[in-house]
Amino acid sequence: MTVACQPQLPAAPEEVGFSRERLARIDATMQDAVDAGRIAGVVTLIARHGHIVHFKAHGQQDRERNVPMRTDTIFRVASLTKTATSVAAMMLMEEGKLLVGDPVSKYIPSFAHTTVAVPPPEDAPAGTGPFTVVPAARQITIHDLLTKTGGMGYPTPYLRDTYAPLDLHFFYFADKAEPMRSIIDQIAKLPFTSQPGERYENGFQTDVLGVVVESASGMSLDQFFRQRIFEPLGMVDTSFYLPPDKTDRLATVYAAQPDGTIRRADGQWGGGQGDYVDGPRVAFSGGGGLLSTATDYARLVQMLVNGGELDGVRLLGPKTVELMLSNHVGDMYRHPGFGQLGFGYGAEITLDLGTANHLGSPGDFGYRSAYFSRYWGDPAEQLLALFFVQLSNYGGTSDLHYRYRSLVYQALVDPAR
Repeated sequence: MTVACQPQLPAAPEEVGFSRERLARIDATMQDAVDAGRIAGVVTLIARHGHIVHFKAHGQQDRERNVPMRTDTIFRVASLTKTATSVAAMMLMEEGKLLVGDPVSKYIPSFAHTTVAVPPPEDAPAGTGPFTVVPAARQITIHDLLTKTGGMGYPTPYLRDTYAPLDLHFFYFADKAEPMRSIIDQIAKLPFTSQPGERYENGFQTDVLGVVVESASGMSLDQFFRQRIFEPLGMVDTSFYLPPDKTDRLATVYAAQPDGTIRRADGQWGGGQGDYVDGPRVAFSGGGGLLSTATDYARLVQMLVNGGELDGVRLLGPKTVELMLSNHVGDMYRHPGFGQLGFGYGAEITLDLGTANHLGSPGDFGYRSAYFSRYWGDPAEQLLALFFVQLSNYGGTSDLHYRYRSLVYQALVDPAR
């Protein structure tokens, strides 16, 4: 079943508790960032009670070619893919095709016997080897993948040489000419960064989860996403690789410089269209491979805010969404720039405003990407917000995504309406 591609009907801000004057502060702040050269362009979207109250594009999607940013510009959403992959896994759980407590090896046999690299202690004698390899204390489970506690962090410096033969680039697999199953089987032979369940780590876990989805469903991740999630939700511009007729809508990636300026990030990471247009189109990365627009991705977030349903299409039951959006990692997760947060299945969770150090509501959820984009949904306020940018290396040079969150909530003058 396909529904209209518009995520929500527009509404006057005052009709759903927003101040028009305070929303204007968002436009001024985003335009200031563009004018100062800290970002090339940005799309921001806010919706409440299923109605869009703010949807703007500022700046350019390609600064050197003077192509303006558009509200239908397509972005590499990188780690925002993880939420979609987690939704897919939860759908299969509801169908009885997997359990979150299952060992990964049930679906990917190469994970039956994994190992962990243990670095020498800091006070080890000179000449001590870089690390030792020990067996994993237990098998990695699907729960570990969903919570990113499987011990599969991106290679730390002492593991770089070990992983070098695979020519991996963290979350980036768009250039690979082999399917993710083959890549993951190769990764399974290498030592991981920590013991299963020991700590939260950003890494390959959700890419492995994508292969679990393929194994449990009998479909490629591309097929599953398209047939089971994107088409039912009307996400018409979301895909792993770019259709030829949409190449003019793909935003350019820029790289932040130490002085706060930006430069075009040419090459593999995608200053131009690169592998998402001309690549092998074989590796469907569940951890970071999707392209999407703000309106498309808003539909996925709205579905979760609604408890698993959108426009008469139900992907998940309310209790499954409740499980997804519960904290599963204790106090393991702290977001840089924020305080203590939780982490559920594919999204970070605000537990308490007094420890989160940001505006929001207990139970709001979201995630961010390596290209600076982020989203969050707030079920208590029936609100969602998106901030879509294409900027790498932004850590320490820009806090615009944090300020955007404050700007959204300061404009909400009738909360819990």
